[in-house]
Amino acid sequence: MDRICVYCGSSPGHDPAYRRAARAMGEALLARDLGLVYGGASVGLMGTIADTVVEGGSEAIGVIPAALEDREVAHEGLTDLQVVGSMHERKQRMVDLADGFVALPGGLGTLEELLEVLTWAQLGIHEKPCGVLNVAGFYDGLVDHLDGATEAGFVSPAHRELARVETDPGALLDAFETYEPPTEPKVGPEDT
Repeated sequence: MDRICVYCGSSPGHDPAYRRAARAMGEALLARDLGLVYGGASVGLMGTIADTVVEGGSEAIGVIPAALEDREVAHEGLTDLQVVGSMHERKQRMVDLADGFVALPGGLGTLEELLEVLTWAQLGIHEKPCGVLNVAGFYDGLVDHLDGATEAGFVSPAHRELARVETDPGALLDAFETYEPPTEPKVGPEDT
C-alpha cells in the first residue's frame, strides 16, 4: 500500500475527540510511510489530517471539485491539489489514487463516500480494504445497521466483513495490511 483515502468532515464536529482522531490517523499514516488522499479542504477534520501529514513530511493529495474549491477553502499546502469538474469525478479520482479507504467522523458526504466504496467492494469493482474509525461511538448506529442488514439476509456475512471497524487508527491500518477480499461474489437475488 502506498496511499490511504480518508473520508471525513469539512467541519470539526463538537467533540474534541474527533479532531484528536484525525491527528492520530495522520500520525498512523506517517508511521507507516503511507500517503493521504482526501477531499482537498483546509478546514474541519479534513484540514486537520492534511496538516498532520504535510507537517510530517509525507504525501498529501487533495481532490476537490471546482465548485467547492472556494467554498470549502481548498488547502494550498498539499503535495498535490487536483481540481476536478464534479463530485462524481472527485470520488472516482480518489478511488483510483488510493489503496484503501477509511471513514472518520463526518456528515452526509462522508457517509455517502464510505457506502459507495463498500458497495463497489461488494460488487468486485475494487479489491481494496475499507474501514471505519469509530471515534467516541460515532459509528455505532452504522455498525448496528450493517449487523441488522446481515441478520435480516440483505448482506452476506462475507460482505459484512468488508467494513472493518476499529477505534484505533494503527489497528485499522494493521488490518488493512492483511486484508483479503471476499471470494464470494454478489450475483443473485438471494444476496441483494
